[in-house]
Parts: sequence; structure tokens; C-alpha cells
Amino acid sequence: MTLVIMAAGMGSRFGGLKQVTPVGPNGEFIIDYSIYDAIKAGFNKVVFIIKEENYELFRTTIGHRIENKIDVDYVFQSNDDVKEDVEIPSERVKPLGTGHAILCCKDVVNEPFVIINADDFYGADAFLVASKFIKENTDEHNYAVVGYNIANTLTKNGAVKRGVCTVQDHKLVRLIESSVEHLGNQIVASPISGSPSFVVDKGATVSMNMFVFYPNLFDYLKLDFQVFLKTADLLKDEFYIPNVIFNHIHTNDITCDVLDTTATWKGITYATDLDDFKAYIKAEIERGVYPVDLYK
Repeated sequence: MTLVIMAAGMGSRFGGLKQVTPVGPNGEFIIDYSIYDAIKAGFNKVVFIIKEENYELFRTTIGHRIENKIDVDYVFQSNDDVKEDVEIPSERVKPLGTGHAILCCKDVVNEPFVIINADDFYGADAFLVASKFIKENTDEHNYAVVGYNIANTLTKNGAVKRGVCTVQDHKLVRLIESSVEHLGNQIVASPISGSPSFVVDKGATVSMNMFVFYPNLFDYLKLDFQVFLKTADLLKDEFYIPNVIFNHIHTNDITCDVLDTTATWKGITYATDLDDFKAYIKAEIERGVYPVDLYK
């Protein structure tokens, strides 16, 4: 089983490369805790999707800490590498989206894999339920997403991006990528697509971009990415992996289980979230969930 970590984004709202901001007592990053949990759950390879200019930073920090614990590979996501008959505007700095990021892994991932965001903390149980799904699932066209209660994923410091899920019989029916925030006593989601905002139930399930996939996903991504490049506004639009999944659920190419987890999601969307996260990790260490030094 492979863990694919999407780390090409610059974390603009946080104000820098939040993926390599120390949060643990020995300088550990959020990624370190995800990798630790993944190894305990049975994953044996990790692939980092990064910008090429950040390779040395990742290699000399995270990479050297884990290379004797798990197989490591690096993939570069670059707008300049798009080989289709299109021209990406030179003004565009942001990557082309999570779907493009995963597509960049097609030459190094040949086994069941789980994707996560580098700057999200998913909790140990999330990796355990994903591992259990891979071991028990017999249909490689049946994917999975780890589902979190929306009320447990918000920050008091502003809006955050979440995939609001419609679930039926433990299957994903629809996923709406949205900007979500507390407004008064309500949770309001504003779809990234520009569709009208809507009120979300406090018990709703959301995706934090932790999916279980199989290599056949790359075939769907190749086809959909070609369509995206021909129809999107390449200055600002993004090729989102949840949109790909929803489209192929709709056309009956795939199904997607929603995996319940008892894990607590944490993140650092804004700089003011950092102290809260450090306090959480400190408490988890005191509870014995994590050792003081992850890689000692």
C-alpha cells in the first residue's frame, strides 16, 4: 500500500510552506505524524508530490528522517510539463489542481494507494480504516473516501475548503467542493463552482481529500484532464480530484464507499491555528498516542 502526499501547494492563507512548519516537540511536521500513522497501519511506500524547487527542502528535512522506515519517492507537479496542445498562461503560479497532482504519479504508483493533503492531520484511525478497506475490498473499481463530521473540521478563524458529501447506504452519491464556515448558528457552504450557498447540517459528512484509489484511476484522469485543458479557464480553474470521482460515479464507471472514522481531523489553515495544533499534539503525546520523538 502506498501513501501519496500532495504537497505542491504553497499554503497561501497560512503565509508560507506550512507543510514544513514544526508542530512537534522535536521539530516534527504535520506530514511526519501522517507518515507515522500510515506505517503503523501497514503502508510500505510514500510518494511526495511537490514543486521541483522544493525538492532539497523536503529531501533534507522529511526525507532523511523516514528513508530508513519506509520506501520514499518524489514526483514533481509543474504547469510547464503539460504536454497537450494548450498553453498555460505564464501568469498562473498555482498548480493545476489535485487531479493533475495525482496524474503526475502514474509512473511510480502501481498498487492500491491513499491520497492525503500534506497540511492536514487525519488521525491514526483514518489510516487504519483505509488499510482495512484495501485488504478487504475485492473490486478495484470501488474506491473509498474517509468521511469526517463537518462540525469537527472547522476553524474559528475563517472559511475552509471542504467536500460536502451526500451519502446513501454508505456509498458516496455526490460531493460538492465548497468554502465552509460558521455564520451565526449555522454552517454555510459556498460551492467552489459558484453555485448558490446552502446550509449544511451539523452532522453532515465531509471529505478531507483522503481517498483510497487503484491504478485504474489514472486512465480516468488522463481522459478528464484532456477535457479540462480544452474547456477550462487555465488562468484560474483547477482540476479537482473530487470532481473526477463524482463524474465517474455519475456515469457508473466506479463506486465509492464512505469510511466512517473515529479520528479527529486537525489542520493549520490560518497562522492563528498553529498554537491550537501544537497544544493538541502535546496532549496526544501525554496520552501516549505518539512518542515524544517519532523516529528515535
